Amino acid sequence: MINLILIRHGQSQWNLENRFTGWYDADLTSKGIEEAKKAGLLIKNTGIKFNYAFTSFQKRAIKTLDNVIETSNLKISKIEKAWQLNERHYGGLQGLNKEETAKKHGEEQVMIWRRSYDTPPPPLDRNHPDHPVNSEIYKSIDPTLIPDTESLKDTYDRAVPYFEKNIEPLIKKGENILISAHGNSLRALCKKIFEISDNMIIKLEIPTGNPIHIELEENLSLISYRYLDQDRAKEIIVKK
Repeated sequence: MINLILIRHGQSQWNLENRFTGWYDADLTSKGIEEAKKAGLLIKNTGIKFNYAFTSFQKRAIKTLDNVIETSNLKISKIEKAWQLNERHYGGLQGLNKEETAKKHGEEQVMIWRRSYDTPPPPLDRNHPDHPVNSEIYKSIDPTLIPDTESLKDTYDRAVPYFEKNIEPLIKKGENILISAHGNSLRALCKKIFEISDNMIIKLEIPTGNPIHIELEENLSLISYRYLDQDRAKEIIVKK
């Protein structure tokens, strides 16, 4: 039996402000740090040991992982940061307040941008100072790979191949894996792991700072799955 733990970062400043965050490098709030520390205690209580952890290029996920490791006293020798595990790029919506955007464009249109599987928001101009091509964080990345906007499908198409190439082989070798990432990159991974349909994936919600513990066979077959904090658990959709 192999253990895979997925954790969405703790609350960020832009989560608190109800803004579309995307690839903007928002920091954790004090509540977000508390959520990460609580997640660390929950993981510690499982008694699971990890040699490998993965996170994105974004500090809210990195700091969540740091706090989890510190609180749980985990000794993880190999930590990989991958831009492919970044949050979905919200394009021209990035930085906008969600409620104000709904008033401007209509709730139906905004919900299509937010929750449809394959409809991206309007793109962010590459000359915009907040476009990731203009950030030092991504200077090592081929700019042609950096998106202007993304649907969940686009996020799936970068996150899942990374998972298949870099993480699945470790699971098949019996390694326990910890991944600290984002709502939409984790939704993409859950779509694959739990075999969720295009229609049902829009209903999957992942709360901040609540680890999902997945037990797998070495052939990647599911054994069990649960949120470690049942008080804040959401439905885990499987094979629907």
